[in-house]
Amino acid sequence: MKRERATTLLNDMLNRLEEGGWPLDLVDEILVFGSYARGALNPSDVDLIVEHRRDDRLTSEFLHSLSYGGDPSASMKRALKGRSRGLQIHFGERKSLEAEGFELTLLWTRGEPVDAARARLAAITPDPEAGRAPRDHMIEAFDGIDRWVPRPVRIDLTDLVDRKAATIRQLQLPDTEPAHPAALEALTRWSETSPLRRAAAAVLAHLEATSRPLDSVYLHGEPVIGSRYSDTTWQTAVGFGWSHHRSIPRHLQEGTDWFEVVRPTRTQPLHTLHITVQDRSALPDL
Repeated sequence: MKRERATTLLNDMLNRLEEGGWPLDLVDEILVFGSYARGALNPSDVDLIVEHRRDDRLTSEFLHSLSYGGDPSASMKRALKGRSRGLQIHFGERKSLEAEGFELTLLWTRGEPVDAARARLAAITPDPEAGRAPRDHMIEAFDGIDRWVPRPVRIDLTDLVDRKAATIRQLQLPDTEPAHPAALEALTRWSETSPLRRAAAAVLAHLEATSRPLDSVYLHGEPVIGSRYSDTTWQTAVGFGWSHHRSIPRHLQEGTDWFEVVRPTRTQPLHTLHITVQDRSALPDL
Protein backbone atom coordinates (compact mmCIF):
# COMPACT_ATOMS: atom_id res chain seq x y z
CA MET A 1 0.00 0.00 0.00
CA LYS A 2 1.32 3.45 -0.91
CA ARG A 3 2.04 5.71 2.04
CA GLU A 4 -0.30 8.36 0.64
CA ARG A 5 -3.16 5.87 0.71
CA ALA A 6 -2.32 4.87 4.30
CA THR A 7 -2.33 8.52 5.36
CA THR A 8 -5.71 9.03 3.71
CA LEU A 9 -7.13 6.07 5.65
CA LEU A 10 -5.85 7.53 8.91
CA ASN A 11 -7.29 10.96 8.16
CA ASP A 12 -10.63 9.37 7.27
CA MET A 13 -10.58 7.58 10.63
CA LEU A 14 -9.86 10.84 12.44
CA ASN A 15 -12.77 12.49 10.62
CA ARG A 16 -15.07 9.74 11.90
CA LEU A 17 -13.67 10.15 15.40
CA GLU A 18 -14.37 13.88 15.25
CA GLU A 19 -17.98 13.25 14.19
CA GLY A 20 -18.38 11.17 17.34
CA GLY A 21 -21.40 9.11 18.25
CA TRP A 22 -21.59 5.59 19.55
CA PRO A 23 -19.29 3.68 20.00
CA LEU A 24 -16.58 6.22 19.15
CA ASP A 25 -17.43 8.17 22.30
CA LEU A 26 -15.96 5.22 24.22
CA VAL A 27 -12.49 5.54 22.67
CA ASP A 28 -9.81 6.69 25.12
CA GLU A 29 -6.62 6.53 23.10
CA ILE A 30 -5.25 5.76 19.63
CA LEU A 31 -1.61 4.97 18.93
CA VAL A 32 0.21 4.00 15.75
CA PHE A 33 3.22 1.68 15.43
CA GLY A 34 4.98 -0.53 12.92
CA SER A 35 6.24 0.33 9.45
CA TYR A 36 3.97 3.33 8.86
CA ALA A 37 5.06 4.95 12.12
CA ARG A 38 8.70 4.40 11.13
CA GLY A 39 8.13 6.22 7.84
CA ALA A 40 7.95 3.33 5.37
CA LEU A 41 6.92 4.41 1.88
CA ASN A 42 4.99 1.21 1.18
CA PRO A 43 3.62 -0.22 4.43
CA SER A 44 1.67 -3.45 4.12
CA ASP A 45 -0.96 -1.92 6.40
CA VAL A 46 -1.20 0.55 9.29
CA ASP A 47 -0.95 -0.92 12.78
CA LEU A 48 -3.03 0.92 15.38
CA ILE A 49 -3.69 0.39 19.06
CA VAL A 50 -7.11 1.48 20.25
CA GLU A 51 -7.90 1.63 23.96
CA HIS A 52 -11.57 2.02 24.81
CA ARG A 53 -14.14 1.49 27.53
CA ARG A 54 -17.28 -0.65 27.27
CA ASP A 55 -20.78 0.47 28.09
CA ASP A 56 -23.71 -1.90 28.55
CA ARG A 57 -24.55 -1.85 24.84
CA LEU A 58 -21.02 -2.69 23.70
CA THR A 59 -20.71 -5.37 26.37
CA SER A 60 -23.97 -6.92 25.19
CA GLU A 61 -22.80 -6.93 21.57
CA PHE A 62 -19.46 -8.40 22.65
CA LEU A 63 -21.11 -11.30 24.47
CA HIS A 64 -23.62 -11.87 21.66
CA SER A 65 -20.81 -12.07 19.11
CA LEU A 66 -18.89 -14.58 21.20
CA SER A 67 -22.01 -16.74 21.48
CA TYR A 68 -22.95 -16.65 17.81
CA GLY A 69 -19.60 -16.61 16.08
CA GLY A 70 -19.34 -12.95 15.15
CA ASP A 71 -16.47 -10.53 15.56
CA PRO A 72 -16.68 -9.14 19.13
CA SER A 73 -15.02 -5.91 18.00
CA ALA A 74 -17.08 -5.45 14.82
CA SER A 75 -18.98 -2.34 15.94
CA MET A 76 -15.86 -0.48 16.99
CA LYS A 77 -13.92 -1.54 13.90
CA ARG A 78 -16.74 -0.45 11.61
CA ALA A 79 -17.05 2.91 13.36
CA LEU A 80 -13.32 3.58 13.03
CA LYS A 81 -12.60 2.09 9.60
CA GLY A 82 -15.86 2.29 7.71
CA ARG A 83 -15.61 -0.20 4.84
CA SER A 84 -11.99 0.52 4.04
CA ARG A 85 -9.16 -1.97 4.34
CA GLY A 86 -5.62 -1.32 5.38
CA LEU A 87 -5.99 -0.42 9.06
CA GLN A 88 -4.95 -3.24 11.39
CA ILE A 89 -6.49 -2.41 14.76
CA HIS A 90 -5.21 -3.99 17.97
CA PHE A 91 -7.62 -3.44 20.86
CA GLY A 92 -6.32 -3.11 24.40
CA GLU A 93 -2.74 -4.15 23.64
CA ARG A 94 -0.78 -1.07 24.66
CA LYS A 95 0.73 -2.55 27.83
CA SER A 96 1.72 -5.85 26.21
CA LEU A 97 3.33 -4.15 23.21
CA GLU A 98 5.20 -1.68 25.40
CA ALA A 99 6.46 -4.58 27.52
CA GLU A 100 7.81 -6.23 24.38
CA GLY A 101 9.70 -3.10 23.42
CA PHE A 102 7.54 -1.81 20.56
CA GLU A 103 7.90 1.89 19.82
CA LEU A 104 4.42 3.41 19.98
CA THR A 105 3.45 6.85 18.69
CA LEU A 106 0.51 8.57 20.33
CA LEU A 107 -2.03 9.82 17.81
CA TRP A 108 -4.91 10.91 20.00
CA THR A 109 -6.05 10.75 23.61
CA ARG A 110 -9.44 11.51 25.14
CA GLY A 111 -10.02 15.18 25.90
CA GLU A 112 -7.88 16.48 23.05
CA PRO A 113 -9.22 18.07 19.88
CA VAL A 114 -8.87 15.78 16.88
CA ASP A 115 -6.76 18.51 15.27
CA ALA A 116 -4.03 17.51 17.73
CA ALA A 117 -4.08 14.03 16.20
CA ARG A 118 -3.92 15.51 12.70
CA ALA A 119 -0.85 17.50 13.71
CA ARG A 120 0.85 14.41 15.14
CA LEU A 121 -0.01 12.46 12.00
CA ALA A 122 1.53 15.16 9.80
CA ALA A 123 4.67 15.04 11.95
CA ILE A 124 5.28 11.37 11.09
CA THR A 125 7.58 11.95 8.15
CA PRO A 126 8.36 9.52 5.32
CA ASP A 127 11.70 7.71 5.50
CA PRO A 128 12.93 6.03 2.29
CA GLU A 129 15.25 3.86 4.40
CA ALA A 130 12.43 2.38 6.48
CA GLY A 131 11.14 -0.92 5.19
CA ARG A 132 8.08 -2.90 6.14
CA ALA A 133 8.08 -4.09 9.71
CA PRO A 134 8.25 -7.89 9.87
CA ARG A 135 5.37 -9.64 11.57
CA ASP A 136 6.26 -10.96 14.99
CA HIS A 137 5.13 -14.34 16.27
CA MET A 138 5.04 -15.96 12.83
CA ILE A 139 5.07 -19.60 11.79
CA GLU A 140 4.85 -21.17 8.34
CA ALA A 141 1.15 -21.94 8.77
CA PHE A 142 0.37 -18.20 8.88
CA ASP A 143 1.94 -17.47 5.49
CA GLY A 144 -0.42 -15.46 3.32
CA ILE A 145 -3.14 -15.24 5.98
CA ASP A 146 -1.36 -13.50 8.87
CA ARG A 147 -3.42 -10.31 8.44
CA TRP A 148 -6.46 -12.35 9.53
CA VAL A 149 -4.72 -13.91 12.53
CA PRO A 150 -4.80 -11.28 15.31
CA ARG A 151 -1.60 -10.75 17.19
CA PRO A 152 -2.86 -12.23 20.51
CA VAL A 153 -3.84 -15.38 18.60
CA ARG A 154 -0.44 -15.54 16.88
CA ILE A 155 1.22 -15.30 20.28
CA ASP A 156 -0.82 -18.19 21.70
CA LEU A 157 -0.45 -20.45 18.66
CA THR A 158 3.27 -19.90 18.15
CA ASP A 159 3.69 -20.72 21.84
CA LEU A 160 1.98 -24.09 21.27
CA VAL A 161 4.35 -24.80 18.38
CA ASP A 162 7.45 -23.60 20.24
CA ARG A 163 6.56 -25.87 23.16
CA LYS A 164 6.09 -28.74 20.66
CA ALA A 165 2.68 -29.17 22.24
CA ALA A 166 0.91 -28.99 18.87
CA THR A 167 1.48 -28.87 15.14
CA ILE A 168 -0.33 -26.38 12.91
CA ARG A 169 -0.85 -26.57 9.16
CA GLN A 170 -2.82 -24.43 6.76
CA LEU A 171 -5.62 -25.85 4.61
CA GLN A 172 -7.87 -24.31 2.00
CA LEU A 173 -11.18 -26.14 2.18
CA PRO A 174 -13.29 -26.67 -0.93
CA ASP A 175 -16.70 -25.05 -1.01
CA THR A 176 -18.84 -28.15 -0.59
CA GLU A 177 -21.65 -29.69 1.46
CA PRO A 178 -21.64 -32.69 3.82
CA ALA A 179 -23.95 -35.63 3.18
CA HIS A 180 -24.60 -37.06 6.65
CA PRO A 181 -28.08 -36.19 8.01
CA ALA A 182 -26.63 -35.11 11.36
CA ALA A 183 -24.24 -32.74 9.62
CA LEU A 184 -27.05 -31.25 7.54
CA GLU A 185 -29.13 -30.81 10.68
CA ALA A 186 -26.23 -29.04 12.38
CA LEU A 187 -26.09 -26.55 9.52
CA THR A 188 -29.63 -25.36 10.26
CA ARG A 189 -28.14 -23.25 13.07
CA TRP A 190 -27.38 -20.67 10.38
CA SER A 191 -29.26 -19.13 7.47
CA GLU A 192 -28.49 -20.33 3.94
CA THR A 193 -26.56 -17.14 3.16
CA SER A 194 -24.53 -17.02 6.38
CA PRO A 195 -20.73 -17.11 6.02
CA LEU A 196 -20.68 -19.31 9.12
CA ARG A 197 -22.94 -21.88 7.46
CA ARG A 198 -20.62 -21.98 4.45
CA ALA A 199 -17.61 -22.47 6.72
CA ALA A 200 -19.37 -25.16 8.77
CA ALA A 201 -20.44 -27.05 5.65
CA ALA A 202 -16.90 -27.08 4.29
CA VAL A 203 -15.40 -28.32 7.57
CA LEU A 204 -18.06 -31.01 8.07
CA ALA A 205 -17.59 -32.22 4.49
CA HIS A 206 -13.84 -32.41 5.12
CA LEU A 207 -14.38 -34.38 8.32
CA GLU A 208 -16.68 -36.78 6.47
CA ALA A 209 -14.08 -37.23 3.73
CA THR A 210 -11.43 -38.08 6.33
CA SER A 211 -13.77 -40.53 8.13
CA ARG A 212 -14.10 -38.52 11.34
CA PRO A 213 -17.02 -39.67 13.52
CA LEU A 214 -19.48 -36.80 13.84
CA ASP A 215 -20.44 -37.78 17.38
CA SER A 216 -16.99 -36.60 18.49
CA VAL A 217 -17.14 -33.19 16.77
CA TYR A 218 -17.80 -29.94 18.66
CA LEU A 219 -18.87 -27.36 16.08
CA HIS A 220 -18.43 -23.72 17.07
CA GLY A 221 -19.76 -24.13 20.60
CA GLU A 222 -22.24 -26.96 20.00
CA PRO A 223 -21.83 -30.71 19.42
CA VAL A 224 -22.91 -32.03 16.03
CA ILE A 225 -24.57 -34.97 17.78
CA GLY A 226 -25.67 -35.01 21.41
CA SER A 227 -25.74 -32.35 24.11
CA ARG A 228 -23.06 -29.95 25.27
CA TYR A 229 -24.01 -30.97 28.83
CA SER A 230 -23.06 -34.62 28.34
CA ASP A 231 -19.80 -36.04 29.66
CA THR A 232 -18.58 -36.81 26.14
CA THR A 233 -14.95 -36.04 25.31
CA TRP A 234 -15.12 -34.22 21.99
CA GLN A 235 -12.07 -35.23 19.97
CA THR A 236 -12.38 -32.62 17.21
CA ALA A 237 -13.40 -28.99 17.72
CA VAL A 238 -14.21 -26.41 15.07
CA GLY A 239 -14.08 -22.63 15.41
CA PHE A 240 -14.72 -19.66 13.16
CA GLY A 241 -13.01 -16.28 13.15
CA TRP A 242 -11.16 -16.86 16.45
CA SER A 243 -14.18 -16.23 18.67
CA HIS A 244 -13.33 -19.33 20.74
CA HIS A 245 -9.56 -19.36 20.32
CA ARG A 246 -8.82 -19.21 24.05
CA SER A 247 -10.47 -22.62 24.38
CA ILE A 248 -7.90 -24.30 22.11
CA PRO A 249 -5.36 -25.32 24.81
CA ARG A 250 -8.17 -26.55 27.06
CA HIS A 251 -9.67 -28.62 24.26
CA LEU A 252 -6.30 -30.19 23.42
CA GLN A 253 -5.95 -31.43 27.01
CA GLU A 254 -8.32 -34.26 26.04
CA GLY A 255 -9.24 -33.73 22.38
CA THR A 256 -7.02 -34.48 19.42
CA ASP A 257 -7.37 -31.51 17.09
CA TRP A 258 -9.00 -28.20 16.24
CA PHE A 259 -10.02 -26.72 12.88
CA GLU A 260 -10.23 -22.93 12.71
CA VAL A 261 -11.73 -21.26 9.64
CA VAL A 262 -9.74 -18.08 9.85
CA ARG A 263 -12.05 -15.72 7.98
CA PRO A 264 -15.51 -17.03 7.13
CA THR A 265 -16.93 -15.16 4.14
CA ARG A 266 -19.67 -15.75 1.58
CA THR A 267 -17.36 -16.07 -1.42
CA GLN A 268 -13.65 -15.82 -0.53
CA PRO A 269 -11.31 -18.81 0.00
CA LEU A 270 -11.89 -20.76 3.20
CA HIS A 271 -8.43 -20.55 4.75
CA THR A 272 -8.31 -22.95 7.68
CA LEU A 273 -5.73 -23.87 10.30
CA HIS A 274 -5.61 -27.47 11.49
CA ILE A 275 -4.14 -27.63 15.00
CA THR A 276 -3.20 -31.13 16.19
CA VAL A 277 -2.03 -32.03 19.67
CA GLN A 278 1.49 -33.42 19.77
CA ASP A 279 2.49 -33.53 23.44
CA ARG A 280 -0.16 -32.86 26.09
CA SER A 281 2.45 -32.59 28.83
CA ALA A 282 3.85 -29.54 27.03
CA LEU A 283 0.54 -27.67 26.87
CA PRO A 284 0.43 -24.42 28.88
CA ASP A 285 -1.13 -24.50 32.33
CA LEU A 286 -4.78 -23.46 32.32
